[in-house]
Amino acid sequence: MNEHFFQLLLPATGLISGLIGAYVGLQNRALLAEVRKELAELENRIITRINGTYVRAGECRLKEEHLHERLAELAAAVKRNAAGD
Repeated sequence: MNEHFFQLLLPATGLISGLIGAYVGLQNRALLAEVRKELAELENRIITRINGTYVRAGECRLKEEHLHERLAELAAAVKRNAAGD
């Protein structure tokens, strides 16, 4: 009777161990996939923020250049009007 019990116990132990190993492996893969997804989302947010900063800085420089050009035009117009009076 003991022999028959051990003949079933050893394969059952191996099967249970294999199932537990497969479950843990799947859990690790799922966790790794979740971490990779969160990392990709964080990377996208950082890149978007950096790109937004550079775009805004470029827009500010363009507006400043336009403002200087406009002020130069106005100064020239004032000088023409003062010379014409």
